[in-house]
Amino acid sequence: MNKHKSVQLITLLLVGLSLVSCSRKKNKWLNRNFHAMGAYYNIIYNGNLALEEGKQEIAQTYVDDYWKILPVERLEIIEASEKDEQAKNQHFERAEEKAAKAIQKHNMHIAGTEYNPQMDKAFILLGKARYYDQRFFPALEAFNYIITDYPESDQLATARIWREKTNMRMGNHETAIKNIEALLSSGIAFSEEDYTHAYATLAQAYLNLEQEEQALAAIENAAAYAKSHADQGRYLFIKGQLHKSLNQIDSANAAFDRVIALNRKSPREYMINAYMQQIQNLDFTQQDTLATMELLNELAENRENRPYLDRIYYQFAEVYRQKDTLPAAVDFYNKSLREDSRDKYLVSRNYLNLAVINFDAAQYKTAGKYYDSTLVQLDKSTREYRSILKKRENLDDVILYEDIAVKNDSILRIADMSAEEQLTFFTDFTQKQKEKAIAQAKQQLKEKNAQPKDLFKTQASMVSNRRGLGGGASFYFYDNNQVQKGIQKFKKQWGDIPLVDNWRYEDVKQAKKASKKQQEEAIFEAIEEDPIYQPETYISQIPHDEVVLDSLAKDRNFAYYQLGVIYKEKFKEYQLAANKLEALLKNNPEERLILPSKYNLYKIYEITGNAQRQRFWKEDILANHPDSRYATILRNPQGLIGDQNSPQAVYKQLYLAYQNEEFDGLIAQIQQEIELFTGNDIVPKLELLKAYVQARVNGLAAYKKALNYLALTYPQSEEGKTAENLLQTAIPALEQKQFDFKRTDTHYKIVFVFNTQEEQALITLKEQLLAGIEHLQANDLSVSEDPYIPGQQFLVVHGLKSEQGALGFLEKLKKETDLTYDRQPYSVAAKNYKLIQMKKNFDIYLEKLN
Repeated sequence: MNKHKSVQLITLLLVGLSLVSCSRKKNKWLNRNFHAMGAYYNIIYNGNLALEEGKQEIAQTYVDDYWKILPVERLEIIEASEKDEQAKNQHFERAEEKAAKAIQKHNMHIAGTEYNPQMDKAFILLGKARYYDQRFFPALEAFNYIITDYPESDQLATARIWREKTNMRMGNHETAIKNIEALLSSGIAFSEEDYTHAYATLAQAYLNLEQEEQALAAIENAAAYAKSHADQGRYLFIKGQLHKSLNQIDSANAAFDRVIALNRKSPREYMINAYMQQIQNLDFTQQDTLATMELLNELAENRENRPYLDRIYYQFAEVYRQKDTLPAAVDFYNKSLREDSRDKYLVSRNYLNLAVINFDAAQYKTAGKYYDSTLVQLDKSTREYRSILKKRENLDDVILYEDIAVKNDSILRIADMSAEEQLTFFTDFTQKQKEKAIAQAKQQLKEKNAQPKDLFKTQASMVSNRRGLGGGASFYFYDNNQVQKGIQKFKKQWGDIPLVDNWRYEDVKQAKKASKKQQEEAIFEAIEEDPIYQPETYISQIPHDEVVLDSLAKDRNFAYYQLGVIYKEKFKEYQLAANKLEALLKNNPEERLILPSKYNLYKIYEITGNAQRQRFWKEDILANHPDSRYATILRNPQGLIGDQNSPQAVYKQLYLAYQNEEFDGLIAQIQQEIELFTGNDIVPKLELLKAYVQARVNGLAAYKKALNYLALTYPQSEEGKTAENLLQTAIPALEQKQFDFKRTDTHYKIVFVFNTQEEQALITLKEQLLAGIEHLQANDLSVSEDPYIPGQQFLVVHGLKSEQGALGFLEKLKKETDLTYDRQPYSVAAKNYKLIQMKKNFDIYLEKLN
């Protein structure tokens, strides 16, 4: 009993002590230690565990871009506009909750002083959780609170460093650099972890300011203090990248050697990419590849490197490409693509290099597909995306004109053969096609006959249902009806054959041979009779009409010219351009293509430094085309400055004439300039201007025809796309518009029709109308001469409010002025007048009006 009372007394005493120590308002030893232990062991410790779990999750999901200098810290900054869409990291939320709980339940802030020695750690945890959760302003508040309210804290240096990390993340790079350098030079003692964070933050701030030399020194110090091998490997890798960026190749390789030496101590991806960086630093046009190939083979065969085969195979391909071993390079680019890489930029490099290889090999359609695949992997906002997109669009023109050139060249070459040569050519061609078809048919027949068949038409066993084993239907041979049916079916399939051993072997074997032979004979006979394997089929399609052949030659020559200009201007492929233009001049081209081709050849050889060929074409132009614009340029290159005959200047002059409605002869003038500037980028602009003039002069039908020509001939130009858009939208809408005779319009015009020979009569009437308007002080009215169609024009009074008001205006002028006219005036609603000018259908308007 006494013992029981003693236990009760001790329990009551402990409860009393705990209640006394729970108070956060008394600065007693027991209170301080109770709350310090409660805060750290029960809350802060678990909060730090959650923080580390969150950091590990970031490291596992973060994908480094080794094509750029790595960021010092693996933390993907999310734009504020995207944060709401991102799932929050629960570990950082938990860490922040733990820090807040420790502060709320265990702080001992008494009379402006904090007596719980664990509160500064709670605020550090709070700031770090907010920092990794990318809530930088609240994080800054937490770190600043320690700096201002805990001046004696042993966490003060940590708080100041993390404050500058946060400043750097908020874009205050100069502030972060200034404060960290002041802190490092202050003589304050730091932990190795604080030194690491200080120098790493300093390096990232310098990188953000693109000050690579300063970043280099800082990252070296960060690597020296880093206790984590993973951090050390990352910092050394960044050091190597910085040396490479500064063109210090030996120092870069030394840094990458240190990364490789860490081996399994740091993430393997650092080691693999360090090897790749070192290989990229080699010049294989000057060095032997044997050692490099052995290294790459060793890396590829190591099972630990399987996740990095995409990059290893890519490096194989790059080495082969530098050595100009293109088939092997293509093979390894494709191997890299088959590895299902997470590195989208690496995938884009594979596709891009395959595109370039195919382009250089004149495989333009294949190159176009690879360019398409490249674009899928790139960010649309980048300059590289726009550059490749432009090249891809230009490639459409190359594909179009190369197809025309190859096809027409083939037709013209065959058409130029004698009848005997044509027969020989197509006999050889069809024979090869026939042999290929026969071989393919034999293979398919062999595969068909090799397929296993159920020769005996066996069925599933019914043994389990035989009499005596479970009841149900009788076993097959116990049922006479089934036996008889089976016999009849057998005879129907195999015939009435004697009961002997191997009853079916020889006959079936012979029948199979006969059947196979018959099948082969039938197939061969079908191939022999198929028209596509007869030379006459193709000979009959060869064109002989001179008009058709001339058209093919004309299209072929124009395609050659366009290819020459495209290769020169858009792809800088000067040798390809020269080849096309030289070939064109041997094909008896149209006159309009000769001089521009020669001048382009002159410019190509000037660019490539071939002085002999450059001089040849210069002398040719001066001798054979002395009065041309190109000859003028060659004689006086300075004459180009302010040249009124340049394409741009000519276009401006023509466009000004269009704006001023000077349509007389304008279409012919534009066409003349189009022929002069054939191949120049100004041509699509001139074609669109010509379409606009056609609309004003000849109406909607002519406008539509001109737009259609532009859209089909220059589909990749901006003007061609504009034309296509107008054909799809504006033209159908205009075609559907009809005259409206409801007389509800409030804008009318008076229209007089004149022939172009009646110029004096038009001028006289115009002067009378202007004088009458002045007499009536009708300042809201005006008079204009509007072109209608060639041979006709309108004299128009604008600004009238109604049909009756228009006619009444003329009657009033007749009475009060000397107005006289000898032709019918028409009162036309403004919207109907606009339609008349669009469709050039005034005669139809008059018919409907009457």
